[in-house]
Amino acid sequence: MEYLLALVQTHSVAVSSAILIIAYIFIATEKIPKVTVAVLGAGITLLLGLVGQYKIVDGVFNSHYFINYVDFNVIFLLVSMMMIVSIATRSGMFSWIANELLKLTKGHPKMVLFVLGLFTAVASAFLDNVTTVIIVMPVTFFIAEQLEINSVPFLITEIFASNIGGTATLIGDPPNIIIGSAAGLSFMDFVKELTPIISVIFLVIVGLMTFVFRKQLIASPDKMAAVANLDNSKTITDYPLMIRSSIVLALVILGFVLHDITHIETCVTAMLGASVLLLFEKPAKIFKEVEWNTIFFFIGLFIIIGGLEASGAIGLMAKWILNVTQGSQEATSMIILWASGIISGIIDNIPYTATMTPMLLEIQNVMGHDYTHPLWWCLSLGACLGGNMTIIGAAANVIVSETSTHHGHPIPFMKFLKYGVLTTFISLVFSSIYIYFRFLH
Repeated sequence: MEYLLALVQTHSVAVSSAILIIAYIFIATEKIPKVTVAVLGAGITLLLGLVGQYKIVDGVFNSHYFINYVDFNVIFLLVSMMMIVSIATRSGMFSWIANELLKLTKGHPKMVLFVLGLFTAVASAFLDNVTTVIIVMPVTFFIAEQLEINSVPFLITEIFASNIGGTATLIGDPPNIIIGSAAGLSFMDFVKELTPIISVIFLVIVGLMTFVFRKQLIASPDKMAAVANLDNSKTITDYPLMIRSSIVLALVILGFVLHDITHIETCVTAMLGASVLLLFEKPAKIFKEVEWNTIFFFIGLFIIIGGLEASGAIGLMAKWILNVTQGSQEATSMIILWASGIISGIIDNIPYTATMTPMLLEIQNVMGHDYTHPLWWCLSLGACLGGNMTIIGAAANVIVSETSTHHGHPIPFMKFLKYGVLTTFISLVFSSIYIYFRFLH
């Protein structure tokens, strides 16, 4: 065993890289649940000594202790927001908002498409994408049935809107949570730097989808009248819960906004909000609704990438990128943006982002903060918007596809790819122009 551990230490870069690559392959093929892959990979990383199992070694604090590589800001923010959203959703408040918006459209299918897309994008900026599409899908199927038109144009637009809207804020998409924690970027940093360009991209993409599906977005006047007169009086199922949830959610978001003044970490703000709501709930019931698979996937992934970082492989990757671009900030930015967009359309953007963040920190150590600042936004835009490329590019895409198939309206992989590639390409072009003129010009 000692000989094996010594051999692993000698070839730690190769071994840690192999573990990550093999984990990526299994995550991408989905033959084994990705949480199992991540936890198994973490266990092997620990067993082979790529990261330390002990906090103290010979009376000295161990800098390679595996817990050091787990970003608990990310973990606690995710768990807390899952709990807040889970509790708030049970009141029916989000469905009520969606229905009220739909009534304003007077049942015009093109306006319905825009409103459903807008609701999905805005909700995805504050809730996780999966929760958002789960909320909006029943409304979508009901509206499509009332108008007697195919629900697929609405669902495809909602997929695009969820990934675009989630890019706009720190808490909108898990890659942003990872990036924000690693780079020390606040909620308002994301709002300031990304919301303007994301708003433009959203309007362009929804406009494009309205044009592409224009022949399917036609309904008779009497069908439109039925949507205009929706009965929304019984959507709120628990008024006290709705009031509590609204107040807590508003205060949590206010806490995120005031981070630069209060210096209270976002995870602490979210934990306080979740704790207040738990006072009125049965904790065991709420904990069952937390996506623990996602949480342990993150933890396992952080440990695997910790092995890569401890071996020095991340530093070598950073040096390679700087050599390829010859230190050009413009070239490095565009490579990260477009590579992130394309790769995230093929594999899960969470492991990709978790791998890239320590590399950008290494580049920051070499080139400085000013050089690296635009690279963080390139990574965020690429990783989040790239999820629109394929039907498996993001978890929300898969859930919408499976649910649509169950309702008798399948979304074929190749059909979605046709729209997804176009949407991703346009999004990355607009992002490239924005990054260049905002940070590089």
